[in-house]
Amino acid sequence: MAKILLAEDDDNVREFVSRALLHAGHEVVQAEDGGIASEIVIAERGRFDLLLSDIKMPVMDGIALALAVAASHPDLTIVLMTGFADQRERAHGLEQLIYDVIPKPFTLSALMEKVDDALAGRPVEIVSLASQAGPN
Repeated sequence: MAKILLAEDDDNVREFVSRALLHAGHEVVQAEDGGIASEIVIAERGRFDLLLSDIKMPVMDGIALALAVAASHPDLTIVLMTGFADQRERAHGLEQLIYDVIPKPFTLSALMEKVDDALAGRPVEIVSLASQAGPN
């Protein structure tokens, strides 16, 4: 299957997502923050099929990571995750660099569908931020 770099600072989320990806047959390399993920990308010379990264992380956030990775490895598919509406807003304008942003909390099926779509290069389904935000 695919080789995926997972950058997520929350241990529980990282383990949950990693187990799901492994169960689906993917190879997963984990990083606790964007700085470590950036070092891994450099060491591996960008040889990943997908970068799946949280946006809000210490050391280097997911947006800075996406910018750095896209500059050196423009063919690497990038999917960001966040539970913060303001972080989703920050990701707008990066459409040329990232595949999509997954809002947290997410279901396992929604995550896997987005990963499969990103790996297959399927067009992103347009969903308004208002519908992602849920009830007030």
